[in-house]
Amino acid sequence: MTVEIKVPAMGESVTEATISKWFKKEGDAVKRDEPLLELETDKVTVEVPSPADGSIESISAQAGATVSVGALLGAIAEGKAGAAPAAAKPAAPRTEAPKIDVPKPAPAMAKADAPAMPSAKRISEESGVPLASVAGTGKDGRVTKGDMLGALAARAAAPPSAPAVPRHQADREERVPMTRLRRTIALRLKESQNTAAQLTTFNEVDMTAVMGLRSTYKDVFEKKHGVKLGFMGFFTKAVVAALKELPNVNAEIEGDNIVYKNYYDIGIAVSTERGLVVPVVRDADQLSLAGIEKAIADFGMRARDNKLKIEDLQGGTFSITNGGVFGSLMSTPILNSPQSGILGMHKIQPRPMAVKDEKGADKIEIRPMMYLALSYDHRIVDGREAVTFLVKVKENLEDPSRMLIEV
Repeated sequence: MTVEIKVPAMGESVTEATISKWFKKEGDAVKRDEPLLELETDKVTVEVPSPADGSIESISAQAGATVSVGALLGAIAEGKAGAAPAAAKPAAPRTEAPKIDVPKPAPAMAKADAPAMPSAKRISEESGVPLASVAGTGKDGRVTKGDMLGALAARAAAPPSAPAVPRHQADREERVPMTRLRRTIALRLKESQNTAAQLTTFNEVDMTAVMGLRSTYKDVFEKKHGVKLGFMGFFTKAVVAALKELPNVNAEIEGDNIVYKNYYDIGIAVSTERGLVVPVVRDADQLSLAGIEKAIADFGMRARDNKLKIEDLQGGTFSITNGGVFGSLMSTPILNSPQSGILGMHKIQPRPMAVKDEKGADKIEIRPMMYLALSYDHRIVDGREAVTFLVKVKENLEDPSRMLIEV
């Protein structure tokens, strides 16, 4: 019995995908639920499992092909895994008398000193087309006016050639097609820049308090909750607290309306080998610090293993990206459209800072400082709101007890 392999449904907004690669070839034995091929959508990469035990009977769409949901990918000859279908008996080859094509002699190319008709010489001088590059059809291989006009017409009809690249550079270049995910990322980032009135405001935060809490409780936290205590949990909590006070940063524009979101789905940017993905922590305001850290750790693991689902990436009211893990000291993040705000975290850098001592006098101390960047859509978020939001995030991180008592 033959079982069809079809493109599975991958979410309401996903209608097509690109076949990234096949793990099996025709004739290979497969088991039920064993990955057969990899599909790349605009958002994630998914594996298509085998619907039955048997062997690959046929492959209908090869790697690189774009296929729609429900399209036929191939077929499996159902049966015991490892039992390949019987090969069809090859048909006897047909014997035909060899057909010999006798090529017609091509017109000889004119020599540099070959005679040419006066009209042909004049056209050559005016157009810059050398006579030696034109095949002459006149007597003794002479280039005629018709030959020159034909050469000019052929040159005009030919597509423009790419500029010549020096050989030593061409040998050291490699052209690789963009993956579907990379093309989508490029398109959406450019669309975001073209649509929103993007502006970025900066501030800096003293990470002493957060680092102190993390150092004190990281061991007991991991022992109790089974997940490491990182910085993202603190930042997510600080962002949610600030969003509650400044709802415009959590809103979006839809046509001529402003849509205010009374929930807090925070997108956490995760870098993978295939590109940047932004899984969403749902209802972050209702999660504990441990719940947020568990969700982020799970997303990171599944992103690296290409196990994220479409629904993990959909929605989101605000995003956080952390370029600091790669050493970035400052950047201007691009909005994840249609969201109106994105917070950029950066590297923690010890710097001399002026602080108050117990008597209120200024003194210099080395503090672990981080630059924060908020990119926002100026169509919906005013400068005052953006700056106030970033100050609230800063205050919540420098004094985490503020989040506990909600001040």
